[in-house]
Amino acid sequence: MKNSRTSQVPNYATLIEATFNALKQLGGSGRNDEINKKVYQILNVPDNVLEIIHTGRASFSEIDYRLAWARTLLKNYGALINSSRCVWVIAPEFSNIDKVSGEEVEKYRNISKQSKDDASKTVDENNFADLDNPPAEVRTWRQRVFDILMKMDPYAFERLTQRVLRESGFTDVEVTKRSGDGGIDGYGKLKINGVISFNIAFQCKRYQGTVGAPEIRDFRGSLTRNIEKGLFVTTGTFSSAAKEEAANIGKQQIDLVDGEALLDMLAEYSIGLKEVKDYEVDEEYFTKI
Repeated sequence: MKNSRTSQVPNYATLIEATFNALKQLGGSGRNDEINKKVYQILNVPDNVLEIIHTGRASFSEIDYRLAWARTLLKNYGALINSSRCVWVIAPEFSNIDKVSGEEVEKYRNISKQSKDDASKTVDENNFADLDNPPAEVRTWRQRVFDILMKMDPYAFERLTQRVLRESGFTDVEVTKRSGDGGIDGYGKLKINGVISFNIAFQCKRYQGTVGAPEIRDFRGSLTRNIEKGLFVTTGTFSSAAKEEAANIGKQQIDLVDGEALLDMLAEYSIGLKEVKDYEVDEEYFTKI
C-alpha cells in the first residue's frame, strides 16, 4: 500500500525511461550506482525523495528499489544485458534507439505474465516481475546478509570491515580498541599504482536508516593532520547532505560506503559468501533429441 511519502517517488514507467536515457548518457554501460546517480540528475529528484527508505529494507531507498526493478524490466524486455555483477549494458539491438517507452515495457511485463498460463511454454519464473517483491539483484541473500550484519557484535563488524578493506587493496589495516578513538574505528594505508600512498582512517557503523551530515562532520573532526582520507562505512544509506559534506572541497575528503555497496563488496571478494551456479533445464531438448 502506498503512503503519502512513497507517492512522491517517480513511477516505474518514468524510471524505466530515465534508466535507458541514463545508460545512453553513460556511453551504453554503467554500474548500479552510476546509473542511479545519473537518473537522479535527469529527473532532478529532490533530496527529500532520495531519502525515503524502502519499507522493510533499511539499507535501500525507495527510489533505488524501483530503479533495481526498472533495470530488471528493461532486461526482460530485451533492452539491457546484465554483463556482470552490478554492470548493465544496452543490448546491441537497442544501441541505435534513442529512447524506450516505459509504458510499453510495463505492458510487455503484463503480457508476459499472462503467458505464464500457457502450459505449452516452458516458463522461467524469474522473468515475471512482481513489483511488490524484490528483483533478483536485491533478493534473498542480500536481505539475509543484511539481517546478519545488523545482529553482529559491533567489534566483529569492525573486523569484517577490516577484512573488506584488505581485500580491496588496503595494507596495515588495524582496528582500534573497543573503547574507540574519537570516532575512528581503524586505520590503514592505500597505495595507488604501487607509488602513491594515502593514510586512511575509517569509521564503520551499523545504522538502521540514513546517515546525515552531522555524523560526517563529527567523523572529520576526529581526523588528525596525517590522515589524507577518511572512509565511512555503514549498513544504512547516506543523505544528500552527508554526501555533500563528505566531498566538501577544502576539507579532508571522506569516501562513503553504504549498505548496498558493502554487500556488493562482500560478494565480489567472496567474504562469507559462496557463489552457487545453477542450470536451467531445457526439457524439450531432451524429448526431441
